[in-house]
Amino acid sequence: MKDLVVIGQGYVGLPLSRAASNAGFNVTGLDVSQRIVDDLNAGKSHVEDIPAADLRQMLDNGYQATTDNTVIQNADVVVICVPTPLGDAGRPDLQAVESATKATAENLRRQTLVVLESTTYPGTTEELLLPALEANNRKLDQDFYLAFSPERIDPGNQTYRLENTPKVVGGVSSESGDLAVEFYSKFIEEVVKVKGAKEAETAKLLENTYRHINIGLVNEMAKFSHELGIDIWEVIKAAKTKPFGFQAFYPGPGVGGHCIPIDPSYLNYSVRKALGHPFRFVDLAEDINNSMPNYVVQRVQDLLNQHQKSLNGSKVLLLGVSYKANIADQRHSPAIPVGHGLADKGAVLSYHDANVPSWSLNGSTFESAENLDQAVQEADIVILLQAHKEYDLTDIASKAKLLFDTRGVADSEEAHVL
Repeated sequence: MKDLVVIGQGYVGLPLSRAASNAGFNVTGLDVSQRIVDDLNAGKSHVEDIPAADLRQMLDNGYQATTDNTVIQNADVVVICVPTPLGDAGRPDLQAVESATKATAENLRRQTLVVLESTTYPGTTEELLLPALEANNRKLDQDFYLAFSPERIDPGNQTYRLENTPKVVGGVSSESGDLAVEFYSKFIEEVVKVKGAKEAETAKLLENTYRHINIGLVNEMAKFSHELGIDIWEVIKAAKTKPFGFQAFYPGPGVGGHCIPIDPSYLNYSVRKALGHPFRFVDLAEDINNSMPNYVVQRVQDLLNQHQKSLNGSKVLLLGVSYKANIADQRHSPAIPVGHGLADKGAVLSYHDANVPSWSLNGSTFESAENLDQAVQEADIVILLQAHKEYDLTDIASKAKLLFDTRGVADSEEAHVL
């Protein structure tokens, strides 16, 4: 195994390309976007976790990007890392996977290993990829090998990168699984082989469904704790002192990112499709977590009312509009529904985020406030949505007329906490 084609050069595919390139593979990044391909070949990275210096090193190693599907004809290994968003009514949208599979099947050479990394519902690898690759009388484990290995990329994480995060692998056959383990072991420290592709697909969904449900639990506790006069942040702080049987999760303005808002819905879809009934924990967690942006808006309205102000016409400054601290990624950020809710009630919005210089909402484009101190002092209320490292919350709380902290990080009596 020497020649690798990675289909999809986004936040999953590009880090994979880097790791394999550094391990000595001849890597070609295949993407449908000519703009992304041109930028990558020019040394311009669009993925935060891949700095320009790393991309230049990849290019020096022989990496190249292309939109030409025929490069698959030279591949020993093809890894599919394309987006799998939710479609209508929460159904999985597998158009990108289907397109990548078609391109692979049309250009597959004998004994190539094909691995799907895109998050999807259990059974996709066997039900969608396997029949397509078996066309023209090809046979599994003779003419090709097929496995699933869920991505575990955590954007912005400086401790756990692709190379030192355990990699789960499940083959459609045992032989395919063994070959996939051999491939990933070239550049990942620990590779964990599971029984099959379905188990690997479901493991990914369990990881994020676990987070989704536990976040829903603390979000609901945050609501009733506020009504009961209980400090939920102090409760969690106390509970996490237990050295066994408890893991801390924290409330917030809503869930965001590429996993938690989507992955549990894939599992719910699979259960409904196969068994005809919902995954009730997921439904409940979705209801609670999806209610948090409106809850934030209501709390802001209540705070302003307590200070004889109406939300309608008030100047509201949002701090942090990315879905996670210290990155620019805005996918499914709770700042979006919070912003919609505030705007619908007549708030005059502004925002600050050093990672996001411009932000689109309701068809309008906002620019990040140039002077944070001035923006804080001019706002009727400041809402901390994302606790970026540059925010001095003690200083901000002392200068703001009102500060509503949705992340529980402001160590100030002047701050109002979710």
